[in-house]
Amino acid sequence: MGIFSRSTATPAAVDPALAALSGEYTLDPAHTSIGFTVRHAMVTNVRGAFGAFEGTLNLDGGDPARSTASIDADIASIDTGIADRDAHLRGADFFDAETFPKMTFRSTSAEQLGGDTYRITGDLTIRDVTRPLSVDLEFQGSATDVYGNERVGFEGGAEILRSEWGLTWNAALETGGVMVSDKVKLTFDISAIKKADTAA
Repeated sequence: MGIFSRSTATPAAVDPALAALSGEYTLDPAHTSIGFTVRHAMVTNVRGAFGAFEGTLNLDGGDPARSTASIDADIASIDTGIADRDAHLRGADFFDAETFPKMTFRSTSAEQLGGDTYRITGDLTIRDVTRPLSVDLEFQGSATDVYGNERVGFEGGAEILRSEWGLTWNAALETGGVMVSDKVKLTFDISAIKKADTAA
């Protein structure tokens, strides 16, 4: 039995190991990465990440389909390694961080695709535009760290067309094509810590 799955007409017996993971978890920013990759000038990839974010996972081992996830990322924390480019991304041509300071995701459903792979579907909001997004994640396991924290890990990603969220800025290249591709790959490497006051 997986962590996330849809309810069935005849519920299966609850796996004790799964039930033990039930509770509320917070993303650990020191061990979590929310990143992206976009094609630049038709010849190379630019990679970046959001350095400031917060999020929660609510895992329900008794009824996994009720598990939820939410993430809020600070647009101003975008980092591609080049200050001028980051400033452009924060500006009105792209994210307009001053007007729209947050990028958010709120899950609406979850399903098991097979083994430890899951699809989490929800609403992604960028620049006040909200559209559905499905993220495929692989459950990396659970453990108690050296500080006594109970952790779970997930890794995966999704692809979006940035134009669907109003991110349409571009520049034509003399050799043909455009400066920035419409397709963006999102990547998630998540480590979440179980809150001490949540019940197993």
